[in-house]
Amino acid sequence: MKAITLVGSTGSIGTQTLDIVAQYPEQFRIVGLAAGSNVELLAAQIRQFRPSIAAIWSEEKLPALQAAIKDLDPQPILLAGEGGVIEVARYGDAQTVVTGIVGCAGLLPTIAAIEAGKDIALANKETLIAGGPVVLPLIEKYGVKILPADSEHSAIFQCLQGVPKGGLRKILLTASGGAFRDWDVAKLAEVTVADALKHPNWSMGRKITVDSATLMNKGLEVIEAHFLFGLDYDKIEIVIHPQSIIHSLIELQDTSVLAQLGWPDMRLPLLYALSWPDRIYTDWERLDLVKAGNLTFREPDHQKYPCMQLAYAVGRAGGSMPAVLNAANEQAVALFLAEKIRFLDIPRCIEWVCDRHQNHNLANPALDDILTADKWARQEVLIATESLEHAPQIISLR
Repeated sequence: MKAITLVGSTGSIGTQTLDIVAQYPEQFRIVGLAAGSNVELLAAQIRQFRPSIAAIWSEEKLPALQAAIKDLDPQPILLAGEGGVIEVARYGDAQTVVTGIVGCAGLLPTIAAIEAGKDIALANKETLIAGGPVVLPLIEKYGVKILPADSEHSAIFQCLQGVPKGGLRKILLTASGGAFRDWDVAKLAEVTVADALKHPNWSMGRKITVDSATLMNKGLEVIEAHFLFGLDYDKIEIVIHPQSIIHSLIELQDTSVLAQLGWPDMRLPLLYALSWPDRIYTDWERLDLVKAGNLTFREPDHQKYPCMQLAYAVGRAGGSMPAVLNAANEQAVALFLAEKIRFLDIPRCIEWVCDRHQNHNLANPALDDILTADKWARQEVLIATESLEHAPQIISLR
């Protein structure tokens, strides 16, 4: 039985991970749970899975959580705040920590888990995008494994099983195209929050769904793939695949192409990250190619999705620039979801901030440098929004 800690338990990744644990109680047990602010759901999860420790990020919610489970015996250790979440990540005999927190907030808990010698089931892409220069040396130092738990990188990881060192030639990341894949680019000026949250294939959280609509999620995945698999950016490509049946592909040195296929279901990559190197039998719906029908592909529209090119440019710049990109995107998406900026303002804000960081980019940032860059970028987005109507389209990064 594998001992699991779950950071981000009440989000989409967290609830689906717990569905797996509940379905396979002989395979997995929960050591720790950490969540953001959803007291009711976290309390229900604590009752069901009986972790030894739990934390809630919102410190003001701790009394409510304590009251909600006051009758439990034994009581878990209950903590709050960022420090509490970090303590959950490093606690006890958990072999694997699933990082389901959205955004750069997942970086410090992930580092704490690595330093405690725990393998990482990585569902938080920002850990490597913002913190790659720090995280990768720690992975090597502590001898732990990073097991990708999102669908695209899990697909690549699965295809690489048995491929000899040096055999990988190219990575092809598939993208659904998000909510606006069939929209004319001229209509994007009219986009509402409700429009952006209508993902055609996947059920995900609000932030990642907007990232899918801008295709920034795929740009971020390009940077993450660079860190995970060690390929240059010129060897990582994006292809639009509307059906989301092929979750990504690899091309080998002899031009053979391997792909991983399945219905759009996040449980599959999560299960593989938890069970690797084993395969666990499931009774889930099996892929029927006849039912799936046609599988189609097309080149991404760079005019519709400027965030992709920006992510490539930032990835090539390296250093602290990806942390700035990631933080600026998080802040801009939050403002869009709050209806304070327009959809097309998201890439404009991000590009404005990245352009301002070019002369301050640190080639080998330490953790404090990354956290400082993250904080700076969020503030700069707020400055950018004050003059969006007059801000030029910045092209120097492309």
